[in-house]
Amino acid sequence: MATKSLKPLSGSPNAVSTETEIEALRMEPLPYGQDRAESIETIKMVMGQLPRTELVKETDDTLHYVVTSKMMRFKDDVEFRFDDETRQIEFRSASRLGHSDFGVNRKRMQDVSERYRRLMR
Repeated sequence: MATKSLKPLSGSPNAVSTETEIEALRMEPLPYGQDRAESIETIKMVMGQLPRTELVKETDDTLHYVVTSKMMRFKDDVEFRFDDETRQIEFRSASRLGHSDFGVNRKRMQDVSERYRRLMR
């Protein structure tokens, strides 16, 4: 089965991804837990703790969330892809509008990564 990738980043600094070649926007993927099912449940648990976060689409190997900012109601897309081959969770977090997000997407995904790693210990 061919591994599909997450949508590429546009290059503007309002996004991060584990699958980009743009060094300034790159983050490290997360390791699997015991298996895909456990990893998916843990990501769901972590994302469920974040305010104004809604799961909008789920497939066998992807989760797509929309996070709405508190003040201006801007929407960010947060996507996870669970790769059984590499046993890693690839992710992408990007603002729908604007150019800069003042590091919001990176901070969010650092927070999600830390929470995920704590739960997987």
